[in-house]
Amino acid sequence: MKKLLKYFINGLLTILPIVLAVYMIYKIFGFLDSILGNLLKNVLKEDYIPGIGLITTLVLITFLGWMSTQYVSGKIFSLIDRLLEKTPFVKTIYSVIKDTIHSLFGEKRSFSKVVLIEYPELNLKSVGFVTTEDVSSLSDELADHVAVYIPQTFQIAGFTFLVPKNKIKILDIKPEDAMKFLLSGGVATK
Repeated sequence: MKKLLKYFINGLLTILPIVLAVYMIYKIFGFLDSILGNLLKNVLKEDYIPGIGLITTLVLITFLGWMSTQYVSGKIFSLIDRLLEKTPFVKTIYSVIKDTIHSLFGEKRSFSKVVLIEYPELNLKSVGFVTTEDVSSLSDELADHVAVYIPQTFQIAGFTFLVPKNKIKILDIKPEDAMKFLLSGGVATK
């Protein structure tokens, strides 16, 4: 009986990560395909092939990226950007989304510096990511501080601490490895 239980647990440990990864990829594919796919299904009807919505979405995003670099269409995008940044309530939501996307994928990427911060009174340490190196715009007394984001385990949520620059230690760790370690509660290590 113990051998059967051991085989069952080994089977579970083998198949569960595979099934969950395939399921997540399937769901992500379905979501991305549905962005424009639902419109295309109505137009193409029986000729619709799964994946056309995803391909069309990627082509459209690339085309819009190209348009944003052109003189006339770039000015139109800038005008829309300024309009959204000046509209009450919308500006708050828009600026948070825009800044987050630019920090993850833009040229000024955040989460690229992994740091260690210490809580000496508790004899604890925590790994985090520098998200902003200049927080003086919040207050003059924060001129020598940086913003450090510390994700919560098994979640996307986290905490942002304003830490004095001399109290952080930059770690020589890939951000992806640090994030994997933090989000898994330390379970996922090399």
